[in-house]
Order: sequence, then C-alpha cells, then structure tokens
Amino acid sequence: MSKERARRRAERLAVHEKEKAARARKVDRRQRRRRLITKLTPGPRRSSGQIYRRSRGERLGILLVPLVAVAAVWLWVPETALRIVLTAVIVLAAPALVVVVLGRKAG
Repeated sequence: MSKERARRRAERLAVHEKEKAARARKVDRRQRRRRLITKLTPGPRRSSGQIYRRSRGERLGILLVPLVAVAAVWLWVPETALRIVLTAVIVLAAPALVVVVLGRKAG
C-alpha cells in the first residue's frame, strides 16, 4: 500500500513540476513581449509648454525634400515665370506638408 501511495505521489509531483515549468515559460514569454512593446511604443508626450525636438532624420527630410523639389523644378521647367511660381508654392506648402506627414506641430 505505501508503495502505491509513493508512486501516485511521485506522479502528482511530476505533473505539478510540468505545470510549474509551463507557467514559468508563459510568464517569461509575457514579460519578453511586454518589454518589446515598451521598447517599440513612444514615450509619454511632453507637456505643451515644452518644445518638441524632431529626430535628425526628420529634420534632414524636412530640409532635403523641398530642396530636391526646387532643384527639379529649376532643372526641368523651361519657363522662368513658372519656375518662380512653383518655387513659391513649394516654399509655402512645405510647412503644411510637414505637419500633415509627420503629424506634429511644426517647429
């Protein structure tokens, strides 16, 4: 009789250890997922009193895209008056496009 109880107890312990290991793996997976999500999501928004700083890539894009567009206009548009008008449109539309594309206040 005691051998039978010992065997059943050993089986229960084995099942318990398997469940414990499965729970530990599940918790570990959940923690890794949360860490990854925390890394990928942006931090808290700054208060409205602080100036938002754009990343280097954003600033470079804000500078280069209009310059390339103006260069393309001056290279491929033959009439000088049309060049000037298109350059003015690019200069005036650039801030609005920055706000629309980047979704933040300009500046």
